[in-house]
Amino acid sequence: MFHCGPHRLPSDRPLLMGVVNLTPDSFSGDGLACDPSTAIAHAYRQIEAGADLLDIGAESSRPGALPTSVEDELTRLIPVLEGLDGCGVPLSVDTYKPEVMRAALAHGAAMINDIYALRMPGALAAVADSDCALCLMHMRGEPLSMQEHPSYGNVVAEVQAFLAQRVAAAQEAGIASDRLVLDPGFGFGKTLAHNLELLRHLQIFSFAGLPVLAGISRKSMLGTITGRPVGDRLAASIAAALIAAQRGACILRVHDVAPTRDALAIWQAVESSPGSGDSPAGLPRKT
Repeated sequence: MFHCGPHRLPSDRPLLMGVVNLTPDSFSGDGLACDPSTAIAHAYRQIEAGADLLDIGAESSRPGALPTSVEDELTRLIPVLEGLDGCGVPLSVDTYKPEVMRAALAHGAAMINDIYALRMPGALAAVADSDCALCLMHMRGEPLSMQEHPSYGNVVAEVQAFLAQRVAAAQEAGIASDRLVLDPGFGFGKTLAHNLELLRHLQIFSFAGLPVLAGISRKSMLGTITGRPVGDRLAASIAAALIAAQRGACILRVHDVAPTRDALAIWQAVESSPGSGDSPAGLPRKT
């Protein structure tokens, strides 16, 4: 079982993390910064579609994005967290700021998804004494400049070494391993070739038995491969999610929960033993 605040999530199938963007400049075109009620309604639709948990972000981390102030981030975030109190699924908050982490945890967040992997001053201290889950992501540089000529000698080895170092830092701060999730950071300071190499070897990042999160949905790497604009990458996103699941991803961060869930159900049905009559790998049937 995966420890996520008061929640315990199954580890026998890929979990679907539904995206809830509260930014005005989301790369995926689904930012909902100006209307908490619309964002809350979207979040409930993600849950109805089969999301196991939600990832709520109030600051854009797309390539070239400018930083958001703590005040603006909290203004977007807190009303949505309050509106989702008691929604029944864990709420992850996508932030790297210790002040926002503390406020999010005080308002019921069960997971912190940090693109800086708790490297900001005070971040480890902000979460160490809680029981929230923590996603440690690899990023080369920062969002404003991360896609300016990223280079690696061996991208898989370098990302793995970075994540191992961040796991060690978290453990030294008293954070139990069963609270940790690892994300190789598709699109965060990587070229298309780097992203594909990470996806090919995704299972490598599940070292020490830690779960791996893959966030590829709608990203520019899919547009580069298919030539499709961001609003027309559903098929590519589903294909990428399936490949990530086949290579060991435990959590899939997706914008389109229902069709991804259906694709996973077909894959799980093929992989499960014949004649059981049960919904594959615990996926509940939707009626």
